[in-house]
Amino acid sequence: MRIEYDIKLDFKDVLIRPKRSVLKSRSEVSLVREFRFKHSGALWKGVPVMAANMDHTGTFAMAKALAEHDLMTAIDKFMSAADWATFAKKHPEAFQHCFVTIGITDQDFDRLKDILRQVDVPFICMDVANGYTERFVDCLKRVRDAYPSKPIMAGNVVTGEMVEELILSGADIVKIGIGPGSVCTTREKTGVGYPQLSAIIECADAAHGLGGQVCADGGCTSPGDVAKAFAAGADFVMLGGLFSGHDECLGDVVEVDGKKVKRFYGMSSTEAMERYHGSVAGYRASEGRSVNVPYRGPVNNTVLDILGGIRSTCTYVGAHRLKELSKRTTFIRVARQLNEVFMPYQANGNKT
Repeated sequence: MRIEYDIKLDFKDVLIRPKRSVLKSRSEVSLVREFRFKHSGALWKGVPVMAANMDHTGTFAMAKALAEHDLMTAIDKFMSAADWATFAKKHPEAFQHCFVTIGITDQDFDRLKDILRQVDVPFICMDVANGYTERFVDCLKRVRDAYPSKPIMAGNVVTGEMVEELILSGADIVKIGIGPGSVCTTREKTGVGYPQLSAIIECADAAHGLGGQVCADGGCTSPGDVAKAFAAGADFVMLGGLFSGHDECLGDVVEVDGKKVKRFYGMSSTEAMERYHGSVAGYRASEGRSVNVPYRGPVNNTVLDILGGIRSTCTYVGAHRLKELSKRTTFIRVARQLNEVFMPYQANGNKT
């Protein structure tokens, strides 16, 4: 046993210090980035924000809506090859912003082959809760060998040395985050995790040294957190909770205590495992929670709010392009970042 005494930081622990800027308006800021991926050699250009590959947010309806803003969607791993074929035919432009998601079983690999035989999905997302196992690395190598021209995003991990191993094993993008998600209980059940801001900073440094990219996955509760993730060095940011509760999400709108809500749960929750696997396996614990989130209508307004917040961040530090944000960022540690006096109240003065 050993203890690391270096302080590790989360989004709530910092603010971004403003700097002189020649930008006259937020409209002058470009959020579009262009990446040439290390292993596949593929080129991608767009706004590097994506919906998480949870069944609630990783839907084809979400992909269609986000693609209108040049955003990406990691489609959940329970979509069939037939579903993919139908979507690709109906919405070919939105399809170009999608990841197909798999796990690490032989069945997952067979499913990937089946989908890619029928539909040329542009990106692959290899998603497991624990990206530190030899089995995960071996599976990544297998997928890379099978699909050398496909950009692969793999995770999740939170330390630089594992980012390096995954990139050297075939990942173009490494997904960063263990336990920060709003419906993730990994830290409660296992005691394992890493504060997300420090994880992004350290992992981005490791990835960029090898020509790879990182995707910050989890922990963003506001547009300001998304901006902090980019400022910390993230190339992509994946969002679950911020995109939850919309028309494009899985699930029906129901009324609970007079309020319209939608069901949202972690993919390692009891609810998810019972839905897709019949039960929670006897050798494991549920590592996700299930919640009712307020119904929020179409996702378009939320997208505009997030992108508007990031543009505003860039104007505060003088970054003309999103790519420049991390280079112009100085984080300051804070004990408190928000004035919360009215936060327990809605606009009409009633407590939430």
